[in-house]
This record gives sequence, C-alpha cells and structure tokens, in this order.
Amino acid sequence: MSESLKNIKGTQDILFDDNNIWQYLESNIHNFLNKYGFSQIRTPIFENTNLFSKSIGLQTDIVSKEMYSWTDQGGNNLTLKPEVTASVVRAYIQHNLGKKNPINKLYYIDTLFRRERPQKGRYRQFNQFGVEAIGSAHPEQDAEIIALAYNFYKSLNIKNLTLKINSIGSEEGRNKYKVALKKYLTPYKNKLSALSQKRLETNPLRILDTKIDFEIKIINSAPHIIDFLNKEDKEHFSKVLSLLDSLSIKYDIDHKLVRGLDYYCRTVFEIQNSKLGSQDALCGGGRYDYLVEELGGKPTPAIGFAAGIERLILSLNKDELSIFKRPNIYIINTEEKYLESSFKITESLRNNNFIVINDTLRRSLKSQMKDANRLNALYTIIIGEDEIKNNKVTIKNMDKGTQDYISFDKINSYFLKK
Repeated sequence: MSESLKNIKGTQDILFDDNNIWQYLESNIHNFLNKYGFSQIRTPIFENTNLFSKSIGLQTDIVSKEMYSWTDQGGNNLTLKPEVTASVVRAYIQHNLGKKNPINKLYYIDTLFRRERPQKGRYRQFNQFGVEAIGSAHPEQDAEIIALAYNFYKSLNIKNLTLKINSIGSEEGRNKYKVALKKYLTPYKNKLSALSQKRLETNPLRILDTKIDFEIKIINSAPHIIDFLNKEDKEHFSKVLSLLDSLSIKYDIDHKLVRGLDYYCRTVFEIQNSKLGSQDALCGGGRYDYLVEELGGKPTPAIGFAAGIERLILSLNKDELSIFKRPNIYIINTEEKYLESSFKITESLRNNNFIVINDTLRRSLKSQMKDANRLNALYTIIIGEDEIKNNKVTIKNMDKGTQDYISFDKINSYFLKK
C-alpha cells in the first residue's frame, strides 16, 4: 500500500472487537457520571487558538510545541483541541451557565490532538473523558471529584491504583514558592537538562514533573510547596484529606505533584496504575479557580479532571469483562427462494431486541454453520425445503447441540421465554 494511504503516525484505527471495549467503557462512563449528577457537554473539535494560549499558558509544551494550528481562509487562527477544560469554560461563560445554576457539574467524552512523541497508550489523536464542577470553592467539592475518579476505576476492577495528591496553594503562596525553588535549583543549573534550564527561567514548578533520574535526585531535597501555603489553603487541603479519610480512600501526599497546566491552584491530584510503567497516570486534575475570570467571566471557582481512555483500556483486565456481544441468533437460509421468509423472521426478532445475523453471501449450509460457530452465536435457525413445507423452522442450541422444531408464528415467543 502507498505510504500516503496509511493512517498518519500517532493515530490508530479501532476495529471490530476493540470497538466492543470502547462502547463498554463509554456506556460505563455515562452511567457512572449520571449517578453523581453530572450532565454531558459537547464542545467543537476546534477553537480559536488564543483560547488555549490564555488558558494553558504560552510556556507550556502543549502551546509551544504540540498544538495543531492553522489560519483559515477568513484569517482566523484556529487549533484542534489539545484539551477540553478551556472549551468547557468558554462554553460556560458564553452561555451564561452560572446564571442558570449556581453549580454546574459537567462531563465530556472527547477526541483531542497533540503532536507528542507516540508511545504505548499515547497518541497524537487521543481520547479523554473528564468532569468539570464549576461554582463551588469548598473542599467537599474537591473530595467529591477525587472520590468520583477513584471509585470509577475501582468499579472497573482495576488493580494497583495509587492516588497522589498535593496542594499548590493560591497564587500568592505559589509565587513565593517559585522564588524559593528557583533559588534552590540555580546552583544546579549546569547539571539540569536543556529543557529544565529553560523552565528554570519561565516556570520552575514544571521541573518537578521531570522523569530524568539525576534531576529527580536533585529535586528530592527541594523545598516543599505545602510549606508556603497560607492558613486558608492549609485548612482547605486538610479538610479535603479528612473527607477522603472518611470515605476510606487511601492517598499519598506527593510534594512534587504540581500538574502541567498553568491554570491549576490549590488541590491537584493524579490516579496512577503501576501496570502502565513509566507513563502511569490514568487521570489527573485539580482546582482552577482563576480560569473563568482569565477567560472573561466572573470570578468562579472550579475543579475537574481529565482521563485518557487509551490508558484506561491498557489497565483493564479484559478476561474479567463480559463485553463481547454474542449474536443471539444466526439465520441459515439454504435456498434463494426462501429469502423472503428469512428476512421476515430476522426483522421480527430484531424488533424484539435480539441480535440477529442473516447471511447475505448465499453460502452453503456448511459454510453458514461454520460462520455461526466463528461468531459464537447462541442459536441458529435453519430455513430449508422441509421447514417451508411444514411451516416450521429448526432451532439449534449451539452450546448444547440440542434442536427444536418451532412453527413460524411461535419463533418470537420461543426466544422470549429463553
């Protein structure tokens, strides 16, 4: 095949059985988040570029290196969404959702785009689900969001979960910490990677995200941001932890956890799974109390998280899931002249919500039976000369090997009883 006709690097085709997993997860996401009172929101696949420049931050890797951006025929600077929170907040402001409800609990399932280096569980076109709770500044909202995320993964029976949590405080305390962190790191500047040297000047907090072993050793002795929090921030964080304790949700306070986007404040968290290796984060999020105002709205507190669906799939124990749908019935038609009868039976059964396969290749009885076995159909209905003559069909239980002869007008009631 010509190189130009293959899928683009960092994208994937999701085929056949894999789609069962995606549908299973999407259904679980909808059902689980509805239980918590969250409503789905859908935002456009592309936005004005400055939405992300303002919200994520010009110095972040996403904005400076990874966005898919272009100028359209009208001179508009546009970008395929690299993340969803900014779009949700834009919609919240544009549609005056704060006037309609003092608290807006929203969730999304979306496709996003970043020009990252492709690796296991990470693509350039990728999928996320996430939640945004906009309107409450109280720690119980933090605890609810974290518990929701943690319990969702538990509901899928994912093992080896670790909840990492930290507080990066309000803007004043964080600015003081940046000064202290930069002061600590400056003597090590020549030992840092080129990227970390750049971050030392632009946003030293990002160095805490490093995955480089020798840099991890350097920052292990760095001051902790929690020591720079004001009284209100410390009380807020303490209450969040207390509420998690009341729910028996275990957590590790990670002083190096700061999250990668500029809009975070106060509580930040990640849920990790050791099964994923070095890229072990299943989801991450935190508070962003300043973002609504920065994008032109009234000062409004908010908290949320985003979770990668590709990484979630890697974490599943697929052997424990009953997600592969067996066809209920495979209709085997032995002659072209019986097509009308087989079609009528097929549609009647489908109207009763059965999964029915009807062969359209005019294959032999043997080939159709082989196909029914390949698809793991529960039952086959055989329509042939004897069946038409006697106004009955042969129904075979494919698991047990037993057969019944049922009149045409009793087929639906036969399967409904099953």
